[in-house]
Amino acid sequence: MLRVEEIEAGYGGARVLRGLSLSVAAGELLCVMGRNGAGKSTALKAIMGLVRPSAGRILLDGVPIEALPAHRIPRLGIAYVPQGRRLFAELTVAENIEIGLMTRGRGTETRERVLSLFPRLRDRLAQVSGTLSGGEQQMLAIARALCLEPKVLLLDEPTEGLQPSMITLIRETIMALKSTGVATVLVEQRVEAVLSIADRVSFVVNGATAETLDAARLTPDAPQFRQYVGV
Repeated sequence: MLRVEEIEAGYGGARVLRGLSLSVAAGELLCVMGRNGAGKSTALKAIMGLVRPSAGRILLDGVPIEALPAHRIPRLGIAYVPQGRRLFAELTVAENIEIGLMTRGRGTETRERVLSLFPRLRDRLAQVSGTLSGGEQQMLAIARALCLEPKVLLLDEPTEGLQPSMITLIRETIMALKSTGVATVLVEQRVEAVLSIADRVSFVVNGATAETLDAARLTPDAPQFRQYVGV
């Protein structure tokens, strides 16, 4: 589905990604873990065309996309929920959802399916999104992304700063998406959350993939978490 092959990228003269590779198949959840500054968020931005790789390839269903402009990537079916949500804060919940639907020309059926995943948003359609709670804003960010009916979903620390009930809801939603064939790349730092939902875990160090393992082979006290994620 999605393959990233030895990409290099950065900001100005600062190189962040140094030959990073990863892949995720339909219906699979790949978790990307690493210390702050390892390049996890930059990798997602590179996939979305927001950071241009200087080397390497990014392929969707075998077709290179690394040279495409950023506005083309979502239309191919790659949805992105960035860290910090990045909602249109002055627009209502309904308007944010409508923007998601417009990206790939989806309509009422998609809207209803997305709202069925987040019933709380249905009760707040007329509310300005900037006035939602943190958990509700994260719901809306994910809902807007799902309005693309994506093949691939990129999630950058979606549970950061949320209360346990919201974390559980988002985890259940991600698991439900797996069953529909969506390929999910999740950046996450919470070990227990990762092991409960991931199929594979890629550990990123200094802008490169150090190791990728089946989640079933890992336990919370596995040495990889201390080596690649611990402070």
